[in-house]
Amino acid sequence: MSVRKHDAETGGAVDAVAVTAEGFGLKGPRGWAFRGVHVDAAPGSLTAVEGPSGSGRTCLLLALTGRMKATEGTASVGGARLPKQLTAVRRVSAVANVAGVTDLDPALTVGEHLRERALLQRRFGDSPRGLLRPRAERVREAKLRIDAALGAAGLDREALPKGVRTAVRDLERLEALRLSVALALISRPRLLGVDDVDLKLSSTERDEVWALLRSLAEGGTSVVAVCSEAPEDTVRVALQRENEGPGPADHREPDGHESEDGHETVHEHEHEHEHEHESVHETDVHETETETEGKADALAATRHA
Repeated sequence: MSVRKHDAETGGAVDAVAVTAEGFGLKGPRGWAFRGVHVDAAPGSLTAVEGPSGSGRTCLLLALTGRMKATEGTASVGGARLPKQLTAVRRVSAVANVAGVTDLDPALTVGEHLRERALLQRRFGDSPRGLLRPRAERVREAKLRIDAALGAAGLDREALPKGVRTAVRDLERLEALRLSVALALISRPRLLGVDDVDLKLSSTERDEVWALLRSLAEGGTSVVAVCSEAPEDTVRVALQRENEGPGPADHREPDGHESEDGHETVHEHEHEHEHEHESVHETDVHETETETEGKADALAATRHA
């Protein structure tokens, strides 16, 4: 089921999707990451996956967005069924702020991250016919997507120390989270999954994050957010640790990063992964489109080698 809502940022309409699950579970080499999960979220809902570190909450987020394959039960995102239609779910969803999956490069600037994501979306996420459009039209479309994503994520470029030339390492934690959300929104997903929305944030900052996620849901994007404590106005999905120790497949180190095998079944070919940037670094905001196209081709060759 989906509901069409007007998107004030883009001026168009987006289809919010319902997210449901029944007896949903994922078992890994070390046991159950999560099991017996029930979700019933209407289109355009803000769903909060609440639980302590080690409860399998990140694995559930990745499973609901088609990045991990459940081993028990069923779920659906719009008309796509899980775990059978992983690819279909990945096409309509995006994830943000997931350690080991959407990591930001501290050495790159805000602008470089945004331009890279726009290039990836144009090359691999949109219809191939789009590449046949005039170059100026493609550039204009990319700029519109970036502007809309930044606006929806509440990231003000002018408020950053050096504008879009600000390095990620110089961002505050809340600013980095907003940037990660903006990058995910460039693909205009119908379902957005955001991990650790309250990790190491003050109470005021947490309120800002939840206000952001509510606005995205109201704008037509269904949202699933991982947290340690869910607000009352969300669709709450509570998880508990299976054992006293760390969870079997969602172990977090004290600094919030995943352990080495925490996402061993994540689909690594997703273009959301941010581990190869060299072939698309842009040092000038006014770089010509010809140079940009060449960098995109180099990136494509690297990522699909």
